[in-house]
Amino acid sequence: MNERIYLSVCQESGFEKEYITRALTTKWITTGGPNVDEFENVLENYLGEKSFVSALNSGTSAIHLALILLGINENDEVICQSLTFSASANPIVYQNATPVFVDSEVDTWNICPEQLEVAIKDRIRKGKKPKAIIAVHLYGVPYKVDEIHAVAYKYSIPVIEDSAEALGSTYKDRKCGTFGDVSIFSFNGNKIITTSSGGALVTRNLSQKKKAIFYSTQAKDPAVHYQHSEIGYNYRMSNICAGVGLGQIKVLNENILRRKENHKFYKEIFDQIEDVELLQVLNQDYESIHWLNAILILPQSGKRSEDLRIALDQENIESRPLWKPMHLQPVFEKYPYYGGKVAESLFEMGLCLPSGSNLTIEEMNRIKKVIFNFFKK
Repeated sequence: MNERIYLSVCQESGFEKEYITRALTTKWITTGGPNVDEFENVLENYLGEKSFVSALNSGTSAIHLALILLGINENDEVICQSLTFSASANPIVYQNATPVFVDSEVDTWNICPEQLEVAIKDRIRKGKKPKAIIAVHLYGVPYKVDEIHAVAYKYSIPVIEDSAEALGSTYKDRKCGTFGDVSIFSFNGNKIITTSSGGALVTRNLSQKKKAIFYSTQAKDPAVHYQHSEIGYNYRMSNICAGVGLGQIKVLNENILRRKENHKFYKEIFDQIEDVELLQVLNQDYESIHWLNAILILPQSGKRSEDLRIALDQENIESRPLWKPMHLQPVFEKYPYYGGKVAESLFEMGLCLPSGSNLTIEEMNRIKKVIFNFFKK
């Protein structure tokens, strides 16, 4: 049996050991520390002006703290893109708030601007104006930034920009992670770079960053003894994990180039196969890192995405359905939903394909062989 080809895994850059050793030799084997500070500074410089980064233990923690910073409390409502991973929505419930899910549009597969406004208007009519909007750059493809933020501005609702899958993607030459009132990243082991586990909160001023770090370190008041006037969380990134991140970020641009090469590889394949659509950027304003390459197998093909998934798995190649929309999940089905069946159709027809930065030519040939054989049958 050939070795397993995984959907997306990070690879060692070769630079991590230096920073991890530094943490060990200086005995900073804890949350926070010099590596964490440096990692935050590197990210701030990468993102540019008005980006203040707090390094945390996950992207989920970052969304939770974003909600706290925006004052989301019990019985508040937060609009969330339905076609996403559950980590985008779970923190809303952590705050005992109500998620309101919105359908996708067909161009980027992200939150639909028209349905977003429909949802806002209806919630206002019901006396429950949403307190925030969570918009996701799905699979690295930027959402319709101008349209979404125009709606948010019109109704004075802050946007939490979920860039978990989009470090390095841009819209109109501006980096994802810089559009939201608050933004987040994930550095899970399957992302474009990793800290083994981790995430980051990006705020627009230093005072918000300090408040985020305060909450992420158990909300300890400035006192000699341990005193707490607010509820805090154990969300700060560890110095060891930040050392991994400092080694990884040195190869970020290289990883982005490799992901784009993967996208070209898949485009060449599916340009030859009818009734299959590859997720691509809408126009030149959008630039995606193509964290995952995803396809839709249209019904007229006579094929099903699940059958291709099985065919790939039989050759020890991992693939995965698109995210199951949140409004279809048992845990969220009782909450409001606005839209049609776009997200549902994408889920039914879609499949994510291996897209790791370390895909080899041999592995690409294995993938290509399975795909062509599948569609020839």
